[in-house]
Amino acid sequence: MGLCLAAGSAPAQEPSLVRVEAVRYEPLTQTVPVIGRLVSLRSGNIAARIAGPVEQIFVDVGSRVTQGQVIAVLDDETLKADKALAASELAEARADHKTWDAEVELARTELKRQGGLKKSVAFSQAKYEDAQKKVAVAESKVKRAEANIAIKEAALERKILDVEYAVVRAPYDGVVVQRFTEIGAYVNKGDALVRLIGDRALEIEADVPYLRLSGLTAGRIVDVTLDDGTQHRAKVRAVLPSENPLTRTRVVRFEGIFEETTRPLADSQSVTVAVPIGVERRVLTVHKDAVLKRQGGDLVFVIADDTATPRPIQLGEAVGSRIEVLNGLKDGDRVVVRGNERLTPGAKVRIEKGST
Repeated sequence: MGLCLAAGSAPAQEPSLVRVEAVRYEPLTQTVPVIGRLVSLRSGNIAARIAGPVEQIFVDVGSRVTQGQVIAVLDDETLKADKALAASELAEARADHKTWDAEVELARTELKRQGGLKKSVAFSQAKYEDAQKKVAVAESKVKRAEANIAIKEAALERKILDVEYAVVRAPYDGVVVQRFTEIGAYVNKGDALVRLIGDRALEIEADVPYLRLSGLTAGRIVDVTLDDGTQHRAKVRAVLPSENPLTRTRVVRFEGIFEETTRPLADSQSVTVAVPIGVERRVLTVHKDAVLKRQGGDLVFVIADDTATPRPIQLGEAVGSRIEVLNGLKDGDRVVVRGNERLTPGAKVRIEKGST
């Protein structure tokens, strides 16, 4: 005789849909906050490389420029005239060189002719020696002409550069933060035209107490927080070998690893660096959403064979969104991080796609 369900008995409960995540090892370091600042790797005054009146200025305060973009143009009429004069002088020097080349050929021909008369009664030792001297003099003048050509070529190159320098270009990407001159003003060589800050080439600089330097080895990755609250990371580039005797701090430079920010970064912007105070260690961690607070302590639901089993655990330090596990779990255990509030011991579960 077959068995049947008693009237009014409850049907079998459907498995609960849950999201799980594996227990794993994570690096843990205790940190202290240190206030730092963003510093531009490229900033300074963009100066005139020649003297002259300002003919045009194409930027204003706040203008963003790219490397090679024209910032200003100086009057170059006189410079172009000087360039043309230098080109003419070079052409003259080359003509002189050709003339003395021809003189050398004539002198050598005469010397050869006099040498051919040595066995003849018409040979004159004096004329032969005069011919030798003429060759030497002509060759000397050719060398002098060659040197003069080199001088004139250098002078022309300098004039060409002067004309090029009349156009002042941005040496790097950045933003104009100050303008020092106007159209029509005369500037001398070295006078500043604008001040430029490269706001896309920024590092972090922080004055770190010397007692906290042990964890800041080159290449160490640390967490940083901008003043807009966004979280980022940075890599230690260098600890400068100079200590402030008043504050007992040393300057540390970090290469910023910036993700999306709520506003553009700026030179001297405040930033908080999480400076490690000890040696990094690897600890077993569980996601904070897996932990349930119960009267008897903390517990998680561990999944095995699609069955949820509660397990009491002992917790340690926080590691970002995870928590150090001191006792109760092992590496690779799969625990419920979503849907654990409604679970009961021994409940059957369905694991959500995308779980790790």
